[in-house]
Amino acid sequence: MKLPHRRHFLHLAAGAAALPALPRYAFALDYPTRSVHFIVGFPAGNASDILARLMGQWLSERLGQSFIVENRPGAGSNVGTEVVVKAPPDGNTLLLVASASALNATLYDSLNFNFIRDIAPVASIVAAPYVMVVNPSVPAKTLPEFIAYAKANPGKLNMASTGVGTSTHVFGELFMMMAGVNLLHVPYRGNLMPDLLSGRVQVLFAPITHPIEYIRSGKLRALAVTSLTRSPALPDVPIAADFVPGYDASGWYGIGAPKNTPAEIIDRLNKETNAVLVDPKVKAQLVDLGAVPMPMTSAEFGTFVATETEKWGKVIRAANIKPE
Repeated sequence: MKLPHRRHFLHLAAGAAALPALPRYAFALDYPTRSVHFIVGFPAGNASDILARLMGQWLSERLGQSFIVENRPGAGSNVGTEVVVKAPPDGNTLLLVASASALNATLYDSLNFNFIRDIAPVASIVAAPYVMVVNPSVPAKTLPEFIAYAKANPGKLNMASTGVGTSTHVFGELFMMMAGVNLLHVPYRGNLMPDLLSGRVQVLFAPITHPIEYIRSGKLRALAVTSLTRSPALPDVPIAADFVPGYDASGWYGIGAPKNTPAEIIDRLNKETNAVLVDPKVKAQLVDLGAVPMPMTSAEFGTFVATETEKWGKVIRAANIKPE
């Protein structure tokens, strides 16, 4: 009886010895087996942070593990991105990818990573259309009137932004190029809204959620939405492309992971994220935030990010934008 037992043991031992030679994540279908860290490159309370916490909650409910949001702000989200680039590719550290990532690829000359190469696209979450608003002191009720006024008064209108090279700046630069107007850029490090409401600065391109209550109360005037379709949050506001053909500038968010993360894990996350985005209750919550669900395959999201990076790289170079 000893020999069969010995043979059985040797068979098991041989199998165990072979395990390290198998793909490191052969059991990715069990993912996740522990808490997942969701890195956000912006401060708590930022739109990115709010969206990450919502997505973390929804994915936790579907996957049965907690998603812990970690804010790692700095250098326009580059600090948080580098954390994920250096993390093990096991699906337990994810990045909230934002349109800032596409801007930073050109804006910063000496990053310690290449975003397209080092972050694997996992899933798209939403598009976040912006709105062009003006202080009511500006004598223009429509975008064509604004363009005519700006051309007649070059450099006299101040365009606020949340900083050099941010989307609120670059989206405005693209508008200036395409509309043929000259606005004076005024970057802010802190809250710009008091100056916009007082009329010290007159123009702002911002995510719809930021100024929407001021628009509804009449304290700011919305001239155009920056996406190619109208926003459900501002259904009566036309799109800029109606008057500046081809203009299209939206923020967006998605999920990224360290390169070499197993395809099975990426596919699982993509499937679950897309399932979340078609849930009617989730869609309603996102619309309330001024966001539009944007489900894609991971490959489609990768193509989208590459296209956005190239598009905004051209704008940044043409406007000679340099980080502060």
